[in-house]
Amino acid sequence: MGQQQVEDTLPDHELESYLAALSPDSDAETTGSGRRFGSAEVFQLRLSLMATEQLRELAAYRQTSPMALAQEWVMQRLEWEAQQLQRR
Repeated sequence: MGQQQVEDTLPDHELESYLAALSPDSDAETTGSGRRFGSAEVFQLRLSLMATEQLRELAAYRQTSPMALAQEWVMQRLEWEAQQLQRR
């Protein structure tokens, strides 16, 4: 592994400190790597190229970011799922 690759895999303590300082709740959120910053967990989402392009186009049409649109959809679906469980 080259020096740059090793450096890219090392934790960025300065960035982590900055994010922790911005976070109102410093121990509730985590990334997939176990890092915590805030009160939400970060998930990686892999989409096909076609789906990614469609998400970008829809987000641009709605004047938002693809990430914000995907997050909105997930939250809507979770609410819908919770309602379905209550009806059972």
